[in-house]
Amino acid sequence: MAIVEWCEVQRLFHPHYLLTVILATIFFPLRICAPVCEILFPDKGCQLDYRETEILFFLIIVILFRTRKLATTSLVPYVSAASMYTKVAMVILFFYNDVRYGIIYSIVCIVHLMVFPEPTYSGPDVAVYFTSQTLEEELQKDKRVVWIVEFFALWSPPCINFASDFRRISAKYTLENLRFGKIDVTRNPEAAAKYHINTSALSKQLPTLIMFKDGKALMRRPTVDSKSKLVKFNFCIENIVNEFDLNNLYNELKNDKINKKAAKQEGSKKTN
Repeated sequence: MAIVEWCEVQRLFHPHYLLTVILATIFFPLRICAPVCEILFPDKGCQLDYRETEILFFLIIVILFRTRKLATTSLVPYVSAASMYTKVAMVILFFYNDVRYGIIYSIVCIVHLMVFPEPTYSGPDVAVYFTSQTLEEELQKDKRVVWIVEFFALWSPPCINFASDFRRISAKYTLENLRFGKIDVTRNPEAAAKYHINTSALSKQLPTLIMFKDGKALMRRPTVDSKSKLVKFNFCIENIVNEFDLNNLYNELKNDKINKKAAKQEGSKKTN
């Protein structure tokens, strides 16, 4: 699997992320590229001074340490976190050079957040929320229903980042015989233990998606290889659709539902 998935790169084309990256890096072309730097910083030339270099090195260290704690395999959270710390450093650098530049840059950042907020899903949430008991009851209640269940934790950044995508997927693909559910492993540790999901703070198994057919777990992501080593999986819509073959599964179950209804109607006509 590629280190960076195309579906994640596509998300960065949203105006919020494009402007975020521009704001996080705009200081450098303004500071070192002639003739702009000669106009904006006439007394300092077009090279970073010692204090500016110190601030940038400190920024790099902060980004490296803070992003490591995200414990996510997705690109967008890293870009968001790195850009946030970088913009804080840019505010300091602009104020260091000229208070007016610092004020203008701060105002632009605030306007950006107000006009182009981070994209979130505002559609319906059709996923069913389970407890350990209700999950097992539902799986055994009607084994004709295919369930795709997300095992998540409210404190987990990867789960938070994946929440909108899971709502989009569930809203698009839900049928009477294809359902989506969620279960909080923090409140339901028995479910995590049963399906061998590590719920520690350093866990790479959150979130975990499991597909259930005939009441039994059929496949899951992330999974483990032959050496019992966890296989990295990037949780984005394109990957989920491809790995779980949702388009074909949706069409198959939709046709199965239509055929059953037609057979039922035909049987009732014969009876009459």
